Amino acid sequence: MTLLYLVRHGQTEWSRNGRHTSVTDLDLTEQGTAQAHALAGRLDPADFGLVLTSPRSRAQRTAQLAGFDAAEVEDDLAEWFYGDYEGLTSNQIRQREPGWRIWFTGCPGGETVEQVRARLTRVVARVRESGVERAICFGHGHALRVLTLAWLDFPVIFGQNFPLDTATVSVLGREKESPAVLRWNCRP
Repeated sequence: MTLLYLVRHGQTEWSRNGRHTSVTDLDLTEQGTAQAHALAGRLDPADFGLVLTSPRSRAQRTAQLAGFDAAEVEDDLAEWFYGDYEGLTSNQIRQREPGWRIWFTGCPGGETVEQVRARLTRVVARVRESGVERAICFGHGHALRVLTLAWLDFPVIFGQNFPLDTATVSVLGREKESPAVLRWNCRP
């Protein structure tokens, strides 16, 4: 069974401020650059038979600074498309829509829960079918959580139970015959 490593991109201005960032292509902050560099000493590109990254520059830059220059862009790893909520914080969204939670309703003008689950399930299938010992995906907070839920075959609403900080590493694999989370939200 392939071990799947997940790396959330380094800090951006919007991730620092809690703003939802999907299609807005932001650079890493100085701290985000340092976070990505710190990954380089902890992850060896030679250990991975499949290296994928989101098309967003913040994920690609994190991969590059971590030493993964040959990462393949995988469009299905893009962050959840927030539509009308792009650039807003959760508190700002809840002022418009009290009780809003992305895990239940998605985003108006953006992707539905089902659409996000479908594309990240394709990434899981690609990794599982690759036959490699280890794969790694550089991506985003919400998308990587949905990918994890697809790996585990859990409903998307459980994403609220898997916080994921910037520039952290998580590992998915198996516990005996069941898909499992082996490590979660680990700092390098």
